[in-house]
Amino acid sequence: MKIDQFFKGLNISAHGLSAQRKKMNAIASNIANAETTRTEDGGPYARKIVMMSEKAGDAFSGMLSSESFQLNTTDSGHIGFSEVSTRGTDVQTTGVSADEEIDRTPFKMVYDPSHPDADEGGYVKMPNVNVVNEMVDMISATRSYEANVTAINAAKTMAKDSLEI
Repeated sequence: MKIDQFFKGLNISAHGLSAQRKKMNAIASNIANAETTRTEDGGPYARKIVMMSEKAGDAFSGMLSSESFQLNTTDSGHIGFSEVSTRGTDVQTTGVSADEEIDRTPFKMVYDPSHPDADEGGYVKMPNVNVVNEMVDMISATRSYEANVTAINAAKTMAKDSLEI
């Protein structure tokens, strides 16, 4: 096994930690601004969301066709590797990408004629932030963060134990 293959798992978990940290920062910003009716842009605070997607790496079929890892057929009835499509549709995940976006759900309209940001009808545009949903998202992000830390600690333990052999 090449040494860079060992670090691939650590790298994936590190990307996961970074993505969850970014998500927790966005959630903290949402909670802190749940009552902000006037921002630098002129309107109420707009909720931030973090969209996560996988980062694609080398095609799985490309790895199978590499010289260091060849498949052998044990029976003449089995499909040979040359018959398998290698268009690159199978993708090996190498991490996660986290992109922060603005939530486009409509703002809440609250009747408060004494508020300085109230319109002529007495309604105030409030941020589209629901604190309960944000807390649930925060718990989920925290659990994901903890899972990535556990994966990193397991990889470290395996590396340490393999050096002691």
